[in-house]
Amino acid sequence: MIKIFKKLSFIFLIFSSIFFNSYAEEKKLRIGMLVPMTGDDKKIGQQIIKATRMALKDINSINIEIIPKDTGSDPTLALKAAKEIQQMGINIVIGPVFYKSLIYLDEVENITFLSLTNKTIDIPNNIISSGINATSQLVTIKKFIDLNEFKKTIFLSPKVDYDKEIKKAINKSNLKNFKHYVYDTEPTKLTKQIEKITNYKIRKQNVIDEIKRIENSDLDENDKKRRIEKLKKRYTLGNLNFDTIIIADFDESLKSVITSLLYTDVSPKSKKIITFNQWFDKSLIKEKTLQPIYYPSINKENLESFKKKFNKEFDEHPNHLALLSYDLVGLIYYLSIENDISEINTLFKKKNSFKGKIGIFDIQNNKINHRLSFYQINDGNVKEIF
Repeated sequence: MIKIFKKLSFIFLIFSSIFFNSYAEEKKLRIGMLVPMTGDDKKIGQQIIKATRMALKDINSINIEIIPKDTGSDPTLALKAAKEIQQMGINIVIGPVFYKSLIYLDEVENITFLSLTNKTIDIPNNIISSGINATSQLVTIKKFIDLNEFKKTIFLSPKVDYDKEIKKAINKSNLKNFKHYVYDTEPTKLTKQIEKITNYKIRKQNVIDEIKRIENSDLDENDKKRRIEKLKKRYTLGNLNFDTIIIADFDESLKSVITSLLYTDVSPKSKKIITFNQWFDKSLIKEKTLQPIYYPSINKENLESFKKKFNKEFDEHPNHLALLSYDLVGLIYYLSIENDISEINTLFKKKNSFKGKIGIFDIQNNKINHRLSFYQINDGNVKEIF
């Protein structure tokens, strides 16, 4: 009798183990990942995978699993990898990384892809762009403009492939009282365009005309001499019809635009120059002659904290997409806690918010926008405005 009881107990334990393992597996949050693991961009993919491993370690739950697949930054390979994930019954994917890898993914049903791109136009319906898009940045810029009660803004953007994104973001942000100019990135053409925008030739001629007027006036000779000497120290004369300049550009091209503004006697010290997110570019911080400059960005303190942690863990410096992918794991986990995992892709349609390392994610209607911080670079120092 005792032997029979032991056998029954053993059988019960086996079936219990099978049942609970099966239940746990069913309740497990499985996240697909599409990143370049081969090819020219494999280092980016490797760092993204490492960042998600960090996220899993911080969440500290056995009920999450991430399954990475290689896209090789190729749209055809991305589709093949996505179909493999689809066959595994996974319905939420982080990636692809690049916009060009999205084009065939509308063929994959019942999966929501959280792409790391910041482009939001002409993407399949099952793609949610999670990068720091132009709308998020302009909403933050508008907040700064409204707080300071600036009334006349000019918006400068280059002739590039993201000009549609800029126009969409302008409309979404409700930016008002501004004039939009599109400029050529070729230096000679750029300078001529900036001269026209700032009425440089007229303002320069104003100095010459004013000197002549004083020379021909009835003023005392000493007074004439004093005024003329003062005018000769000026490059231009006359008011500008704007108080704020938004420049939707980056890196060396951005520096060229600001340099052209300086050439036309438009100083960052007299007119507010605001740019898009520069990720705390060290080369820009060193360019004191171009400052002060203002821009929206993710939280600097959180970024530095993540970099230190990543460097300590893997002995290398992370790319910015690594931080975003780290947050996306947390975001998906957060949405899954009190909701049916099988319907997690529908949760991005509901209005929701999540606080990550980047900042606050606002989710609604299959869109993600970011609430960003705002910074000033002046005299080589970075200061948080809000």
